[in-house]
Amino acid sequence: MARLPLTHLLTSGGDRIARGREAARTAADGATDVLHPLITIVRGLRLMAAAGRRKWAGTPKERRGPTLFLAAACVLLVVLVPYGPLLALITVMGLAGWKGRDRPPVPTGPDEAEVRRLQSLYEALVPYFAVPEDPSPLFTHGGAWGAAFAGHAFDGDGRLTRLQVAYPPYFPDGEPTARARIEQLLHAKSGRGREYLFDWDEEGNRLLMTVLPPLPTDIAAQRFVTAPGETVLGFTDDGAVPRTVPVTTGAGHRDAPPVLWRTGPRSTEPHLLVAGHPGSGATSLLRSLALQALPYGDVLVVDGGGDGEFACLAGRGGVLAVECGLAGALTGLEWAARETERRLIEAHRARQSGLPAPEDIRRPLWILCDRPGVFGHLAAADGRPDPQDLLQVPLRHGRAAHVTVVVAEHLDALDLLSQDVTTHTRARVVLGPAAPARVAAVLGVEPHTTPTPDVPPGRGYVRLGTAPVLRLQVPATPDPYDDATSEAHRRAVLDLLPGRQIQRQAYEQVPGQAPAPVAAEG
Repeated sequence: MARLPLTHLLTSGGDRIARGREAARTAADGATDVLHPLITIVRGLRLMAAAGRRKWAGTPKERRGPTLFLAAACVLLVVLVPYGPLLALITVMGLAGWKGRDRPPVPTGPDEAEVRRLQSLYEALVPYFAVPEDPSPLFTHGGAWGAAFAGHAFDGDGRLTRLQVAYPPYFPDGEPTARARIEQLLHAKSGRGREYLFDWDEEGNRLLMTVLPPLPTDIAAQRFVTAPGETVLGFTDDGAVPRTVPVTTGAGHRDAPPVLWRTGPRSTEPHLLVAGHPGSGATSLLRSLALQALPYGDVLVVDGGGDGEFACLAGRGGVLAVECGLAGALTGLEWAARETERRLIEAHRARQSGLPAPEDIRRPLWILCDRPGVFGHLAAADGRPDPQDLLQVPLRHGRAAHVTVVVAEHLDALDLLSQDVTTHTRARVVLGPAAPARVAAVLGVEPHTTPTPDVPPGRGYVRLGTAPVLRLQVPATPDPYDDATSEAHRRAVLDLLPGRQIQRQAYEQVPGQAPAPVAAEG
């Protein structure tokens, strides 16, 4: 018998193997198509069983007995009902088929556009995080960004919303200038017009950049649930403060995180300075403070702007006066200084006698000064003393006398404030758009976020003493007599105002007290 060549044997054997593999693959595909419903049901049953185990593991031990009894009762009911087991089987199979159906795969990881954005950001950080002496640099030109960016997230428009950067240990993350360069670069490359929060982990050499959502602006003036001596300056981010208060908005009721300012004898920052550009909401903040203080104290308003922004308070119960002129401001602040001294003397006498302080000196007195620098120019031209000099006694001794001073001034006119005002107002608020350096000049430190150029009225930053800087949104408290005020906001402010009192002379001597202003000076 003739022998076949070796090449012919190898060729014919390979063909038979290939045909066998193809036949097996075809049979497997056919079996998969035939058994696809069964595979789907089995997958669904497995998922339902896993969900049941998780539910059972999460059930408290004291509730497992009643749960088993309820399940046994349901099974007994199904058995006793005609065609119950069949219907139950059909229902379970249907649920398993729905649970185990094929779902489109969820895309994981960034797409091509997001990869290009991350690579561009990585290349931009190389000059700041790379040095020639590093034998194994984390940042190199043309390198991979995977090891440097531990986590990232994008929004629907393909812009970064969260980025975690790992940087080398030799980067000087303790220097503010070095941090500022990195934050400015990430801010520019990730998209302007949004507010970014930068969280530096110096121990782990990690930087977390997060895009902050805008603070809600739908909270208007209302009665807030606070303890005695607490005042709501505004509201901040969720989780920034350990407390929430119930608020009412147009959409209903919810809990919001407030920025609480504590005043009185136990306060560490008894006086407040508010700075902002025109239209930033500083006057609205003063109106909000006045509305919160009137149910429990007396309010004296000194309006340097003279625009009638506090006309709604004139003649109201608890409002001692609303002074809009230089003469009235001098008279009112002079009375406030004497009243502070009287309260200190009465409190000292009560302590010496072993008696509690009289009720009249424990009633809070609020002095609200809007743009006092204007009166300084008028007083200098008229040869009179600066009204700010009369704030020295309330600022220095107001905490012990239950006297609180709030001063609001434009950012461009802060140099007109006296040294006593800038020294004793350790609670600070900056409202409106401002550069980080300008915010740092008022608060003492730069804000922890990147300020945006366009912000709504009442939006800014707050720092109480040496506490961290917080974002702030002041409750909407517009002038109810302004034609541009909405009806809802007008009604909210008017409902908080106390009733009008009988008008008397501008200053009336109260027995045992200093002369008190009771009417407004136009």
